[in-house]
Amino acid sequence: MRIPTAEILGLGMVTPVGLSAPAAAAALRAGIVRVRETSFVDRHSEPILAGFLDEEFLPELNLPPATLKVPSARYARMLRLASSSLREAAQGTSKPALLLALPEDGVGVGPEFLAQLAHQSGVELDVRASKLFPQGRAGGLLALAEALKRLGSTSLEQVLVGGVDTYCDLPLLDALWDEKRLRVHGLSDGFVPGEGASFMLLGRPGRGARLGLTPMASVLGVGAGVEKGHLYAAEPYLGEGLSGAFRELFFSLAGQVPRVRCVYAGLNGESFWSKEWGVSYLRHSRYFEEGFRFEHPVDCMGDPGAALGPMLVSLMAIGLLRGYRRGPGLVWCSSDREARGAVLVDAVRRQEAR
Repeated sequence: MRIPTAEILGLGMVTPVGLSAPAAAAALRAGIVRVRETSFVDRHSEPILAGFLDEEFLPELNLPPATLKVPSARYARMLRLASSSLREAAQGTSKPALLLALPEDGVGVGPEFLAQLAHQSGVELDVRASKLFPQGRAGGLLALAEALKRLGSTSLEQVLVGGVDTYCDLPLLDALWDEKRLRVHGLSDGFVPGEGASFMLLGRPGRGARLGLTPMASVLGVGAGVEKGHLYAAEPYLGEGLSGAFRELFFSLAGQVPRVRCVYAGLNGESFWSKEWGVSYLRHSRYFEEGFRFEHPVDCMGDPGAALGPMLVSLMAIGLLRGYRRGPGLVWCSSDREARGAVLVDAVRRQEAR
């Protein structure tokens, strides 16, 4: 069955390289790097490299008076990271639902996080219609799939999709050091931890004018997969999950789009993810234009975890809108555990031409 499409009507982003979607996109296009030594140290007393925002760029925590103490400093930092980017993306909306990607470990986040985020950001959300996706990097793409279904099967005209995460947390960094996953002195096959938040306002095709908003790009389809041999599994790692996401995506489009001209990849510096990209690309190479562009922005800002999916889609959308990226563009993300996702994004004018 053909998956419904949607238009991207608004974007919001907070990253170590920029505090708005346009600023982050411009910095990443220029190759600006915001990875540096932090006050966190590893077991050898060496500073840990990371892409973290300075405190001065984060708003103060502002919770409702009746709110109990937040579960952790990481939880509180996620609220602070998400507030301005949610506000940026939600301009011109009226009580939208939010489909929000979060870290796989949950960080103690429950439905109350949405009400707290609404208060922190000043954006009135339809909390009851909102949903959390605690699936890490791929979570935002799974949320995007849910958004397309809602827009295509209900009278809903707009919905917010986003993700927020941070590795700026000593217990978390300590655990990752134990797992030999951090890029520290003497270990090159690791990743640089980061943080950020990214949100997109999606609308049904052609409905942006009703909201007074100009579409930036079209989301043509989403595919999801499950990797049984994931990073923490005992089963063999075969790359089947991401390949399955590619298969579902391209099958849903039924050959109705040109070949992929640009890829925004969810690589984070660990070699683990290269295998599944290789498997997935080789099995679906017929869908790619020869010499396609390949982008992996994590190199400039660190791994933003659950914010990565919406962030990559947003960067692709801005590139299409401003003409420095050629569509259609493929975005893919893989979580530490089972979840895998892939999305195809294109310029609005191409979508209208079909």
